[in-house]
Amino acid sequence: MSLLDLATQNLVSPMVLFFALGLAAALARSDLTIPEAVAKTLALYLMMSIGFKGGAEVAKSGITALMLWVMLAGVILSFIIPVIGYFALRAVSRLSPVDAAAVAAHYGSISIVTFVAGTEAVQGQGLPFEGFLVAVAAVMETPAILSALLLARRARGPSRDEEGESAGALIREVGLNASVVMLVGSFLIGWATGPKGLAMIAPFIVDPFRGILCLFLLDMGLVAGRGMREGARHLSPPVLAFGIIMPLVSAALATLALMPLGLSVGGAALFITLAASASYIAVPAAMRLALPEAKPAIYLTLSLGVTFPFNLALGIPLYLALATWVGT
Repeated sequence: MSLLDLATQNLVSPMVLFFALGLAAALARSDLTIPEAVAKTLALYLMMSIGFKGGAEVAKSGITALMLWVMLAGVILSFIIPVIGYFALRAVSRLSPVDAAAVAAHYGSISIVTFVAGTEAVQGQGLPFEGFLVAVAAVMETPAILSALLLARRARGPSRDEEGESAGALIREVGLNASVVMLVGSFLIGWATGPKGLAMIAPFIVDPFRGILCLFLLDMGLVAGRGMREGARHLSPPVLAFGIIMPLVSAALATLALMPLGLSVGGAALFITLAASASYIAVPAAMRLALPEAKPAIYLTLSLGVTFPFNLALGIPLYLALATWVGT
């Protein structure tokens, strides 16, 4: 199937169309809304489902050298991508060092919802993939945050508030973030109970999955549309361009990293998707604590309002095409 066919198929999928519906409703100032408590429940469900299924898959296949090498590649990419993003933003925009570091952190970390959308696209093509990629997603959450904080402190020097107690608070905020706890915890439970455990709760975490994903993406479209309305004045053309170009740079780096590893085509597509995604859950929470002077109107609007829809509509088909070069 050609890249154009993949893109067309992805664009008319229910998930993408529900996101587009939410985006259009928000831009049109509709009163359509999903209560925050419901949105959080949907997010927790998605992370529980994908984590549990990944753990059950690892229980079936066991820990392998390939799993460890891919995890190491993910950690390294998560740490170096913010460095590239930071210096690129400083070169092409007028963002302050703190804002540039906060934006860069989002692009080194991962979006689990983009990963979930990628799994749907891979499965739609009938491609198998390695279950341990859920564990890879979990370890790619935090290195980017540490890398970005080092960049911010290098630029302006550490403040008194960033020493001592705040360091412990940051570690707690990142390590015990709800998304991380649910993803890692459900992965471990799925690993402990294996395929038998998955069969026991499949009617809950497998069958309703796509419908709940559509509802969650409707909410993401609403949030993205509101952010675009409110944050547009902060985003210059070079910064907007960064939101599309940086995922492509990250995808290219991930493709190079995968060449010697031997992942399946489906697994390679998901790893590239992880590297090219941008966080809008775990990293914003950490930035609020660690870099409170950074502007959410910039980093959240860019990651959720620009990069997320780009990946959802066009990026994932491109990453599938790239994966055919390096997958086995």
